[in-house]
Amino acid sequence: MEGRWGLRASSCGLKLLVVPLLLLSCCRAEEEVLMNTKSETSDLRWTSHPADEPQWEEMSGLDDEANSVRTYQVCTPDSPSSHWLRTGWIPRKAATTLYIEIRFTMMECSALNQRHCKETFNLYYYQSDTDDATSTYPAWMENPYTKITTVAADHLLRRGAERRSNVKLLRLEQLSRAGLYLAFHSQGTCMALLSVRVFYRKCPPLRRAFAHFPETVPHSLVEEAQGVCVENAVTPPGEQSQPPSMLCGEDGHWVGQPTSSCACRPGYEAGETDVRCRACPSGSAYCPCRSGYHRADSDPPHAACTHPPSAPRSIVTQINDTTVTLEWSEPQDRGGRGDLTYRVLCSSCGTITASKASAASCSPCDDSVLYRPAQRDLTQRRVVVWGLRPHTNYIFTVQSLNGVSALSQSEPASDRVNVTTSIDVPPPVTGLRRRAATETSLSLEWNVPVLQNQIHILDYQLRYSPKDGEEVGQWQYTSTRSTAAVLSGLQRATQYQVQVRARSQAGYGSFSAPSSINTKPDGAGHSQLVVTGVLVAMGILLLIAVAIVAVYCYRRRKRDEDVNDKIGHYQMGQTMKVYIDPFTYEDPNEAVREFAKEIDASFVKIEEVIGAGEFGEVCRGRLRIPGRKENYVAIKTLKGGYTEKQRRDFLSEASIMERALDSFLRLNDGQFTTIQLVGMLRGIAAGMKYLSDMSFVHRDLAARNILVNSNLVCKVSDFGLSRFLTENSSDPTYTSSLGGKIPIRWTAPEAIAYRKFTSASDAWSYGIVMWEVMSYGERPYWDMSNQDVINAIEQDYRLPPPPDCPASLHSLMLDCWQKERSNRPRFCDVVAALDRLIRNPASLKVTHPDGPSPSQPLLDQRVPPPLSACGSVSEWLRAIKMERYEQSFLQAGFTNLDIVSQLNTEDLLRVGVTLAGHQKKILSSIQTLRIHKAPPTLLY
Repeated sequence: MEGRWGLRASSCGLKLLVVPLLLLSCCRAEEEVLMNTKSETSDLRWTSHPADEPQWEEMSGLDDEANSVRTYQVCTPDSPSSHWLRTGWIPRKAATTLYIEIRFTMMECSALNQRHCKETFNLYYYQSDTDDATSTYPAWMENPYTKITTVAADHLLRRGAERRSNVKLLRLEQLSRAGLYLAFHSQGTCMALLSVRVFYRKCPPLRRAFAHFPETVPHSLVEEAQGVCVENAVTPPGEQSQPPSMLCGEDGHWVGQPTSSCACRPGYEAGETDVRCRACPSGSAYCPCRSGYHRADSDPPHAACTHPPSAPRSIVTQINDTTVTLEWSEPQDRGGRGDLTYRVLCSSCGTITASKASAASCSPCDDSVLYRPAQRDLTQRRVVVWGLRPHTNYIFTVQSLNGVSALSQSEPASDRVNVTTSIDVPPPVTGLRRRAATETSLSLEWNVPVLQNQIHILDYQLRYSPKDGEEVGQWQYTSTRSTAAVLSGLQRATQYQVQVRARSQAGYGSFSAPSSINTKPDGAGHSQLVVTGVLVAMGILLLIAVAIVAVYCYRRRKRDEDVNDKIGHYQMGQTMKVYIDPFTYEDPNEAVREFAKEIDASFVKIEEVIGAGEFGEVCRGRLRIPGRKENYVAIKTLKGGYTEKQRRDFLSEASIMERALDSFLRLNDGQFTTIQLVGMLRGIAAGMKYLSDMSFVHRDLAARNILVNSNLVCKVSDFGLSRFLTENSSDPTYTSSLGGKIPIRWTAPEAIAYRKFTSASDAWSYGIVMWEVMSYGERPYWDMSNQDVINAIEQDYRLPPPPDCPASLHSLMLDCWQKERSNRPRFCDVVAALDRLIRNPASLKVTHPDGPSPSQPLLDQRVPPPLSACGSVSEWLRAIKMERYEQSFLQAGFTNLDIVSQLNTEDLLRVGVTLAGHQKKILSSIQTLRIHKAPPTLLY
């Protein structure tokens, strides 16, 4: 095995097989456990409240593996009183982010038949620099404690059913004090707390590239760790003077490769691996170079031997007509040198023909092809090539070189990419002519251009100006989607110069030749009096009509005012949608009685708790009104110990109907801050999460069906198209067999094509609602026809970000508009993503189109690990459901799993993986892939 710096080789035999195991095992994350009740053998002696009537009882129990553990149990289903349990003080050490793993069991309330029974509990924490808590301090309430979450059980204990425990993993961020307490809060719960484990993650010590990287605790999404050159190694000449660095990810794994490498100092050579340097044999001042390794003429005799670099990686192209931009990543191996340069070679392979069966022969590009900044001796990894011929095939080759490439007998390592240029702007328009004219207007028409290469014309643009001799005045512009237009507001009897051009997705074509057209109509002299008389008569009739309508509206308004004399009522359109402000009532009960229908409590049966809200718990149950069909309903309860204000808010919520969101946004265009708009989006997402959790699909989610009140609280309405999804399927789908209209601009492609409606199709619609909100009620896809919208979406067109829209929000929209419905975010993911943006307002100030940084993913998606038996890159991508990038990976040269295991975020961006969720899934899978690459026999 050859050393990294090309020095004297040694024969190590089977000993060398240990190397990949060492390199991979050091990348595994480590956990520092701060508290683990499963390892405790004596009493925990946690503090409970109230102390005089403790309900949390410590006792011995058995975990899922039948091991004896210390547990706490509480069971008060007949009482809504609060019962607290607080752990001992937990020092956080060097971490600012902690993970809490809770294992518990919980009884099903229906089995206990108690009205105050609950199936959730609350978890709080309190930070402190010392262990100073007592039985009365801090006060047992939400402030000074900070709520982490309301925990609901996934598995409930039922009589005669299998005993299953629940495991929840929670995360605490931005901790600042020396330690903290955890507090468990129960109100009517019957549960057992089996174990609690608190820990943080860290990257273990690592030796790589002749540098040592210390144990590192990530304090953010990524933490940079500075390395130190190992013994007898130094930073090689030509590179930065400081040692290399690496990134430690928040999951405790080292990310990517070192930024640079150390090198063995003179008189030393690399060992079997890149982790140590050993002395040259026989005390030589320098080591002789092996075959394939060289010293440049400018290198001193004692310098380390080096070799040419490996090929550049991940060439990415951007084509703009006859200009191509090439970008690439640096080689995996720089050859041990810092004088890395690049060279770009161009070959022309013939023009595009109707048949591509026979490949044209390629030849070097001529001098008409230009490069910026240069073609050779490039130090940066980007070049712009222009002067190419349209509709022509090219091959671009990027070579990497260093100071010893000229001494090598082989060709420089290279990577290549195929490029086809095109000019898809429409040809010039012909046949511009006058169809009709008045003294102040022109009606024009023209011929449709002859199109090639499947160019689709979006619209036409006209420019016109009065023509006076040789001078042309200021141009005026107008656009139309048809091959005809009317120019109005022109000067009388004036000669105008008019031109027209067509626009496609690639941009505008050239203007047509100027046409001189006069506004003087044929026969205008003798007909002007007739026209004037007609206009006067029409004006008189219009005044009479306006007077009649005004009298009618005044009388109708007076009649309506007599009927609706309460403050807070107004009409919205002819459908009499009434806005009710319950706070105008002295007693909110009056508003409830007037505008809401009270149901006898005996008609409602609460079956299970499905969540918790501001006022209390949200339950699932059945409504059984005598003489009517039984229905499933959602029930919101008011928690015990409520205040008078909470009672009024709760009653008000039952009596409010607000106005629709799209008209509200258009009326208030530009009047809200970004954080207010995001808050509105969060409310809509929360409503859709609730519907999705209840297995309902809305099918008509749009801004017009969102209700908003004066406090910008948004709620989902109009459930006329909603349907219940069957829960006995792994992919619940509602298939509509009925005809009727579908809201094309808001509907997912599979729902349009196959009438398949799921929560994923609602997620697509939610992305359109996001776009409506951020554009203040703009019509999605503007004035495109429905068929044009369907065609554009099928061709992967997506709405661009509205003006001043944060890049992170547009990236979330694009996630919702994934063609494969399984790749769209769930509504719980959307809510979590918006919560992170609201907690970090600075992230909403970035409006560039690059989208979110992969170090700050918007969506927390579970990443399936790759199969250790994957035999190819294609098989691996299919295993993690990322097969859409298969061709991009292969074209970029990522043809085997060894290369894939070294990819980083920059590589993914260049290969076209721009979605944050997809980047996280692939990078996480790569980390697992590195572990699975080790020979199985060496893992024991």
